[in-house]
Amino acid sequence: MSTVTEAIATPGALKRLADEGVSIWLDDLSRKRITSGSLAELVASGSAVGVTTNPSIFQAAIGSGEGYEEQLADLAVRGVTVDEAVRMMTTADVRAAADILRDVYDATDGRDGRVSIEVDPRLAHHTEATVAEAKQLAWLVDRPNMMIKIPATKAGLPAITEVIGLGISVNVTLIFSLERYREVMAAYLAGLEKARERGIDLSGIHSVASFFVSRVDSEIDKRLTALGTDEALALKGRAALANARLAYEAYEEVFASGRWQDLQEAGAHKQRPLWASTGVKDPAYKDTLYVDELVAPGTVNTMPEATLNAVADHGGITGDTVTGGYEQARADLAAVERLGISYDEVVQQLEDEGVAKFEAAWQELLDAVATSLKSKGADAR
Repeated sequence: MSTVTEAIATPGALKRLADEGVSIWLDDLSRKRITSGSLAELVASGSAVGVTTNPSIFQAAIGSGEGYEEQLADLAVRGVTVDEAVRMMTTADVRAAADILRDVYDATDGRDGRVSIEVDPRLAHHTEATVAEAKQLAWLVDRPNMMIKIPATKAGLPAITEVIGLGISVNVTLIFSLERYREVMAAYLAGLEKARERGIDLSGIHSVASFFVSRVDSEIDKRLTALGTDEALALKGRAALANARLAYEAYEEVFASGRWQDLQEAGAHKQRPLWASTGVKDPAYKDTLYVDELVAPGTVNTMPEATLNAVADHGGITGDTVTGGYEQARADLAAVERLGISYDEVVQQLEDEGVAKFEAAWQELLDAVATSLKSKGADAR
């Protein structure tokens, strides 16, 4: 794991980003990051005010075994199942991170200081199981600044409503399409209405909607390159930003509605857009592209460490780069469509691939832990 020295030493661009109303969250977590003091340093410096995790992040952290040896040995002696072992380790990390961020949570009245943990990705297409898993994770972590991540699949939408309706804060993940994003916001409002009917204090419920960015460019750029015309090549690197900017326009519309105003008067908080997958995949693009060009008030940007350090070092934060660009964004996506690249096809493909990637990472994690438990169990005997 690299150090966080750069981010701590150069807070200028990060502070400007925060001053523009963007909450900076770190898209990474591991036992070593906790025990080394790395996360605490980032939080103390103000470089990050939240943490997100996902199955791929946990697979990389726990799959290496580094920092987990003692807990794995204890779990092996107890003879726990692989699934239980994984949940014991992941929830331990999230609890520890939540404790590190608790002061931020208190200072921001629950807006930041959040740590997200995802439901088992194998449940992405099972509503009732997702709700049950969310309740179990909330119980296991038992920290007020935790958020449960639920994927924005069709089956995930009613799960979001039910979990919010139970008073549990939710980070909705794997959002790629504008239509699905509107469905996510509707699910959130329905959940708040359900919570209000149950007599739950709405002021204690928070939510973010994780709208994925770089993967949109990766897929559409690949198709534009295959076309190879000047018109196609000129559109590379524009679709992801256009998509995200139009998502923010949708956010502004929904949270100006009468339905929302009614809930806000009852103490509810807006579901903030969160820019996810903000690490640049194409080396031809500036490595801070998906941060510099997605600055808007009331948003969250969750960054891998390399992106966080890059922004701290040379981020170009020049104010709001979203709200004035809606017409151009519409024109960019329309131009892509005119070339025969189907927006609906791309975003559905990305959702399917996103779920599959997390399922694969989770299975790799289970396999690695199974091997470790077997080995340490044999050593104990």
